Amino acid sequence: MDPPHKERRSPENGPSSARPCCSSLKMFLVALSFAYFAKALSGSYMKSTITQLERRFDIPSYLIGVIDGSFEIGNLLVIAFVSYFGAKLHRPKIIAMGCLLMSLGTFLIALPHFIIGRYKFETSIRSSVNSSSNLSPCPVRPSDLATGPSPTSGPSSGCEHESRLSMWIYVFLGNILRGIGETPVQPLGISYIDDHALEENAAFYIGTSTSQTNQFVPPVLGCVQTISVVGPVFGYILGSVCAKIYVDIGFVNMESISITPGDARWVGAWWLGYLIAGLITLLSAVPFWFLPKSLPLPERRLAKYSPERTSFIKDSPLLEHKYQADEPANFLEMAKDFLPTLRSLLGNPVYFLYLCVTIIQFNSLIGMVTYKPKYIEQHYGQSASKANFLMGVINIPAVALGMFSGGVIMKKFKLSIMGAAKFALGTSLLGYFLSLFFFTMGCENASVAGITRSYNGTESLYKADSSLWASCNANCKCPETSWDPVCGENGLTYVSPCLAGCRTSHGSGMDTVFEQCSCIAVGNHTASAGQCNNRDSCHRVFPYFLALSVITSFIISLGGTPGYMLLIRCIKPQLKSLALGFHTLTTRTLAGIPAPIYFGAIIDTTCLKWGQKKCGGRGACRIYNTTAYRIAYLGLTLGLRTASFFLCILGLVVLRRHVRRQERNTLANGGTGAAAGELQALRKEENNSCNSDQCPRTADYDPERETRL
Repeated sequence: MDPPHKERRSPENGPSSARPCCSSLKMFLVALSFAYFAKALSGSYMKSTITQLERRFDIPSYLIGVIDGSFEIGNLLVIAFVSYFGAKLHRPKIIAMGCLLMSLGTFLIALPHFIIGRYKFETSIRSSVNSSSNLSPCPVRPSDLATGPSPTSGPSSGCEHESRLSMWIYVFLGNILRGIGETPVQPLGISYIDDHALEENAAFYIGTSTSQTNQFVPPVLGCVQTISVVGPVFGYILGSVCAKIYVDIGFVNMESISITPGDARWVGAWWLGYLIAGLITLLSAVPFWFLPKSLPLPERRLAKYSPERTSFIKDSPLLEHKYQADEPANFLEMAKDFLPTLRSLLGNPVYFLYLCVTIIQFNSLIGMVTYKPKYIEQHYGQSASKANFLMGVINIPAVALGMFSGGVIMKKFKLSIMGAAKFALGTSLLGYFLSLFFFTMGCENASVAGITRSYNGTESLYKADSSLWASCNANCKCPETSWDPVCGENGLTYVSPCLAGCRTSHGSGMDTVFEQCSCIAVGNHTASAGQCNNRDSCHRVFPYFLALSVITSFIISLGGTPGYMLLIRCIKPQLKSLALGFHTLTTRTLAGIPAPIYFGAIIDTTCLKWGQKKCGGRGACRIYNTTAYRIAYLGLTLGLRTASFFLCILGLVVLRRHVRRQERNTLANGGTGAAAGELQALRKEENNSCNSDQCPRTADYDPERETRL
């Protein structure tokens, strides 16, 4: 070998010889952390734009669920291929290509904004006083027509040139591309660190509490998982900023916009955030192109190998990588061994029950998180900007703090596998019982004439579009599908000034006043633009909702780290990689994809007034039955968690029996052999402060293994 390589191997030059390796590893760690930040930012920004996409493309919530789940579809399409073949290729460059695909997918999501044309919302408000004088919101119905709804008008002009391809398809395809590009980042990035970092540092770099040392690692190196938590915070804040900006900013005269961010017709600059997120993701790909395929192993890691193996690796590092690549005999033998191994894994009752519990709880979690900003908007009357801001600065940090605190508690009290299981179940139950108080923090429905209230304002109604007509507006030729709300002097919202029976109007923009409204029987018979904001009790209860939301998020997240460690310890070490991979595969397939779809479909059933697309057909929902929305959203979330608790209790009983059986087997075998190795995997070692050179190693430890998630 060349002299510099021999100098790297010399014992007396150990500290300085590791410097090039460590500097490259640190560069990889920084690059991987930035990639984690970029993918987490774009993923959380997608969640923050749900209501914006609904309104812009006039689609119901279940289609938004399809779009949201498309990321997992893209991920699952290539995860097996990337995890197996990617580890044998140039991992940094594979990650770089993944980042490029993520960036391309993010840009593709923003593409419809530039080809769909300007956003046109329903309104009868004049943009300027001179544009139209003496405009009557209530055109008189011809006398030969019976009272009731006017004939449904045909599609708007220009629809014959409208593309038959719905614009949301571009968002769907872009999100699939994002999922494909994200696939190599985690498994290849973590395996690269695990292969080249010192054993006591790898856990700190990756962010999992598996190291048994008490050595302090400089915080400047950071932690991948910690950085990935920061991404959602910035993603929701970016969503908040963009939601305040009108969708066609820079292309229209903002003085002509007669709606506010709190209006059900408002669409923010959703596309702008995707351009920013795409650019950040594109930049994250750059460092990986300059990183080597592999790094020389640190001297301290080589010292832990047997003398014969150390000599072999030192004399021929290239042969080491060749040896790793040639380990699998052939594809047929691997395929024959796969099914028995998977059968053995699923035959572990603890793992199988844990898998079922997490699938159910992930369905609850993903559905809840996906539609929580929408719930805040619709139920408490907050703008999309405020809902996203609160998610970013309150809920996400509470979850991150809870997961970190759970790891600290587990380490401080040296929790065994049973202790970790009980702690995770206890925090989940406490969070569940606290979440029941959300049912008491309800809001009354907005008072809308003909939908939630009768036209005289005394009777409560829950009928969609069936009672929009009354004697006071019977002579008006009104489009029954429009949503152009006005607030009457009587505190009642009317679907449109026409349906309020208003004859004249003056002013422009948000200062427009509608007069001679026959359905408003008090005062001067006038109405102002926009929906009435008279839900004072709702605004009073909203701070309590936020406080309880933070507390429950923190408490439930406390059990996240112990629960994850339970997954690792309840299986044999040689099955760990397969167990983690299969767990990720099943939760994404059975929770990540279906949960947003059926949550959205159930939410759609609570809609009271649907909008209409420009060229006909049902559009986005304009107003929901808030009581039914609350019961459906919270009931489904907590109902799934209720079902999971029955399996949790069963799993706890099975785990207790499993641990006792392993203890008996260990005592029967004299505390040695394979039984001791399996028990060591099931129970936490009593001495967490010993260093890696003194701690006993399990019998099946392989220093050349690669961690594949």
